[in-house]
Amino acid sequence: MAKLRIGVVGLGMGRHHARMFQSHPQAKLAALAEPDEKRRKEVGEELGVKRLYPDLESMLAEEQLDVVSIATPNRFHKPQTIAALEAGAHVLCEKPMAMNAAEAEEMLAAARRTGRRLMINFSFRFTEQSWALKRQVESGLIGDVYFGRTVWHRRRGLPGFGGWFGQKALSGGGPLIDLGVHRLDLALWLMGYPEPEWVLGATYDPIARRLAEESGKQFDVEDLAAALIRFRNGATLVVEASWAANIKERELMETRLLGTKGGLVQRNLNEGYEFEAEVFLERDGCLFDERLHPPVPSAPNAYHHFVDCILEDRPHTATAEEGLTVMRLLDAIYASAESGQPVRVS
Repeated sequence: MAKLRIGVVGLGMGRHHARMFQSHPQAKLAALAEPDEKRRKEVGEELGVKRLYPDLESMLAEEQLDVVSIATPNRFHKPQTIAALEAGAHVLCEKPMAMNAAEAEEMLAAARRTGRRLMINFSFRFTEQSWALKRQVESGLIGDVYFGRTVWHRRRGLPGFGGWFGQKALSGGGPLIDLGVHRLDLALWLMGYPEPEWVLGATYDPIARRLAEESGKQFDVEDLAAALIRFRNGATLVVEASWAANIKERELMETRLLGTKGGLVQRNLNEGYEFEAEVFLERDGCLFDERLHPPVPSAPNAYHHFVDCILEDRPHTATAEEGLTVMRLLDAIYASAESGQPVRVS
């Protein structure tokens, strides 16, 4: 079986993409694109890749690629995804899918038009605990989910302060579109992606605004966002995300769902990036708490999953349709925060 030829654009976060694709036995990391010459050469040498390009356009002009992995600032996701799709490549696009839902709709339309795959890198699905919880939910263990809360807070964790993350023209927003998108997708995925009806959102920036003013840094997005989402099936979900909040924990991640038969939680351990999962049940009038100990490995990483699905011609998870739903929710939350009123999700 011929190996899939992979190209990666954007070698900040994309360095990890490249390493993961390179570790798949049926994938060949064929080319890298990155405007920063020093970084481009450094990653090329590290991974033994000689086909190096300053941008996606030149890479696509010279290479016949099966997959393009896009790990650039949010502003470039739409044009680069469409260019790669039209060049005949499947695309793995870093989250968030786009700057807004309108861009995401164009990306989805391009994937359908070209007959190529488009997957969004919702990487927090791809943990042992997340996959184990998904199996339990699908088995009916906790019944019908009617309420959830999904959060990612940082005490002080503004990424690249003064860089593109804090500039709305490049990022589309702050921690909601950066961190919250992960926890939002995880909750929606576990809930079966119910159809949203309306949202009520709020955003704040008191800590980051002060820090930006004191340091002369550019910053025009929120440092905390929160929202209540109501779905057409009657369920509700609370979403919270912050880069700067006066909490005890350095990093706090938790997704909790309540169902008619039980509940579940997935949360980070020791303020880091390892996770645990528990379910809470009632049986014969007794209450039980069960910690999940999934077999290892029980979940692929996103990059191997995408390659396997292409090679085996089976559906992949984290679809463009789901990415579009997330973008519509993010748009509605920001619109609600601006207006101070609930916003219907179209």
